[in-house]
Amino acid sequence: MPDKEYAEGSCGEESGDQRLAEEDLVREKIDASGRRWGKVYFGGGPHFRNWLEQSRELCGDANVEVEEIESKGLACFDQAGEKMYRIWVRASEHTQDLT
Repeated sequence: MPDKEYAEGSCGEESGDQRLAEEDLVREKIDASGRRWGKVYFGGGPHFRNWLEQSRELCGDANVEVEEIESKGLACFDQAGEKMYRIWVRASEHTQDLT
């Protein structure tokens, strides 16, 4: 049975859905040097650490960047004190299938 607080929406389920939909629109960025990066992951916790390890193994440390993201709009993460992250991989002919 779901937790009563979550069932009543106090974790911001509706705004969380909106925040996740907005995040889904973020797919790439261009850094100050003009290099293109593709987002391969958004989230936190053990999944984040797993994705980060695999991204570094596949692409090399120099081609992987981590960005900490405000958990605003994702109240359950915010209430738990969990940080949210994006993992970016530098776009190249070798990484185009990852992004």
